[in-house]
Amino acid sequence: MGARTGGAGHAGNVGLLGRGPECAVFDEMIAAVRTGQSRVLVVHGAPGVGKSALLEYAENAATGMQVLRAVGVESEMELPFATLHQLCAPLLDRLEHLPEPQRHALETVFGTRAGPPPERFLVGLAVLGLLSAASENSPLLCVVDDAQWTDRTSAQVLGFVARRLLAESVALVFGTRQQPRDLLGLPELEVTGLNDADAYALLDSVTPVRLDRYVRERFVAEAQGNPLALLELPRGLTLTQMAGGFGLLHADTLPDRIEQSFLSRIEDLPEQTRLLLLLAAAEPTGDPSLVWHAAERLGISPATVLAHGTDGLLEFDTRVVFRHPLVRSAVYRSAKQKDRRAVHLALAEVIDAKADPDRRAWHLASATTMPDESVAAELERSADRAQARGGLAAAAAFLQRSVALTADASRRAERALAAADASRHAGDLDAGRNLADIADRDAQSEYQRVRAHLARGHITFAAGFNNEAPPMLLAAAQRLESFDMALARETYLIAWGSASYGAANRDSLMAISQAIRRLPSPKANRAPSISRSKVARCSSPTAGAPRFPRCGRARGRSLRLLCRTS
Repeated sequence: MGARTGGAGHAGNVGLLGRGPECAVFDEMIAAVRTGQSRVLVVHGAPGVGKSALLEYAENAATGMQVLRAVGVESEMELPFATLHQLCAPLLDRLEHLPEPQRHALETVFGTRAGPPPERFLVGLAVLGLLSAASENSPLLCVVDDAQWTDRTSAQVLGFVARRLLAESVALVFGTRQQPRDLLGLPELEVTGLNDADAYALLDSVTPVRLDRYVRERFVAEAQGNPLALLELPRGLTLTQMAGGFGLLHADTLPDRIEQSFLSRIEDLPEQTRLLLLLAAAEPTGDPSLVWHAAERLGISPATVLAHGTDGLLEFDTRVVFRHPLVRSAVYRSAKQKDRRAVHLALAEVIDAKADPDRRAWHLASATTMPDESVAAELERSADRAQARGGLAAAAAFLQRSVALTADASRRAERALAAADASRHAGDLDAGRNLADIADRDAQSEYQRVRAHLARGHITFAAGFNNEAPPMLLAAAQRLESFDMALARETYLIAWGSASYGAANRDSLMAISQAIRRLPSPKANRAPSISRSKVARCSSPTAGAPRFPRCGRARGRSLRLLCRTS
């Protein structure tokens, strides 16, 4: 698995990031088969390392060739010839060209003919003959993925065929985690992890916000170049969850069956070792000094833990690194809530409040279950600092958590409004909508309620609902006039701009323009708040459709002059 790159590959196919040598092997294989040679290749490596992506590369490279594909299925491992049937089904119309004993053998194993179980040798010869006959018209590529789950009878037959391909234009490629014994001795290609440079490039391609440097480094170190880990770990996370690595612990990442193998090993470790693993899982930076100081607060003895070892799941070097990202996920998600809170509190207590106040605030928040104004206020200050640095996603994450820890309804409404706005700017529109709803629900004044409706209007416009947004923004602007004329004028500006996209909003644009014309003039020492000559063309009841586009063309100048603070 890997990210597609723009580099040209065989026959116009694109390459795979960091897989140049492997792709070259497949290019040579396809070229050889096109000249009448046979090729066999067993591609093996760890789950998620990129075997399937390489097989797909081979299929894409085989332009003009016949491609047969089968996938081993774990639930079908006990079904004889299940994988073989997948592979050969498209060729069954060629059975009549086989010698009768071979044809009967294959018809019997595929259930189209009644009879006693045929000799396995005849089945193998039949499949070999079938593939050879199919290749007479055009070269043939046969791909068997997840071969570790191929039923034993299919594996035996395919191994038999692979060893007897000679001058047929046939390529037979297997993808497997470990080589089944029936494929031992065949040409092989081991697929290992990406190098660091390619791993960083792949991670960056799937993370729309910048990760903290240490989190990014630790992420790549723990993935050990595994492309699936790098691609899947950020998936399902909101932009705000990824900021600072704070949300990585809560993601459902790779398939449960992989994570379960780590869980069973974790459960066999001593209690202090499990707690140390949880402590390391809860701190994304991987700072060994920080982890050990927090461990001391929890009564964890380094000597005791190191004496028992961590079963290779955790390593202490210049960074604390898990063997695989799924170990971190498995450790954290399987821990008891009280243990999670304890390690977050220990980390908060050992982090320097002056040197890293934001990470300390986050750990405090994770250790807190009940509303706590002091922690909520710290999170709010962290959000201000993040926003000042341009970290919109991190600011939204801090504010979202601050809302959850705020008891006072009016203050919670204000923080929800700020969080909704930050989430919108970070691109997390679903979270923004939810927070606007919280602000509306908890509003203690009409002003707060109007601003909640304004937040919904902004989010609706940002989401691309250009027909729904203008009337929402117009209504909010009209209600804001009683509370904040400067904000009302700004809202009219945005409403007018949103309505000027497309003739479908003609009525909204006219209504907004008429409302703008009714606004009082700003103070004498300010620039004109409204370009009335421009607005008048859209607000006139006689403005017909042919004149409407002129409103859109005038948008650039009008928007600059439309509203000023009074």
